[in-house]
Amino acid sequence: MQNAIVTLDKATIINEKNVIFSDINFSVGAGEFVFLIGKTGSGKSSLLKVLYGDLQLSAGQGAIVGYNLTEIKENQIPLLRRKIGVVFQDFKLLPDRTIFDNLVFVLKATGWKNKEQIKTRVSEVLHLVNVPADTNKFPFELSGGEQQRVAIARALLNHPELIIADEPTGNLDPGTTAGVMRVLDTIAKNGTTVLVSTHDRTVVDALRRRVIEL
Repeated sequence: MQNAIVTLDKATIINEKNVIFSDINFSVGAGEFVFLIGKTGSGKSSLLKVLYGDLQLSAGQGAIVGYNLTEIKENQIPLLRRKIGVVFQDFKLLPDRTIFDNLVFVLKATGWKNKEQIKTRVSEVLHLVNVPADTNKFPFELSGGEQQRVAIARALLNHPELIIADEPTGNLDPGTTAGVMRVLDTIAKNGTTVLVSTHDRTVVDALRRRVIEL
């Protein structure tokens, strides 16, 4: 695929000595919104772990946002992860920090130093995902949907080329799910590539985007 952000070519993925996939071909183009669907246990998370550098590609070729997955070195993985944003089912927010401090923590960890620029960027991403203005709240004071929006905001902080969302609505009710998916769809329409894994067919049917089924 021309202008592909993600490619796997004749790839084999092994997790804990189990062959999850063998000889698979997979690609996602720049600016696409793609669903990765399959039942629980079908290998969606293992595939995504390969893409964000948490699991090695066992055979074949692969590339993501300009990095060769068969040649990437351990010290390059933090650099890879600055070019992608990852959103998880269980939010993974720091419980002892406010919304604001959760996002500041990521920016400082990735080299941001100017306080005004940090404050501006935090405001920008929270506005993008429609999070309430009170950034002094802690995660436990937010609904599940609000926490997931903060998690998406966190993933957007460093202007990623790709957002990977692993079952992002798995813990949410249908109404909240629809709102979170609208946020991800808007992000894709603004030019960021979005790859969403889900087992929820209603989410897929509602948005009607490209689907890769495992």
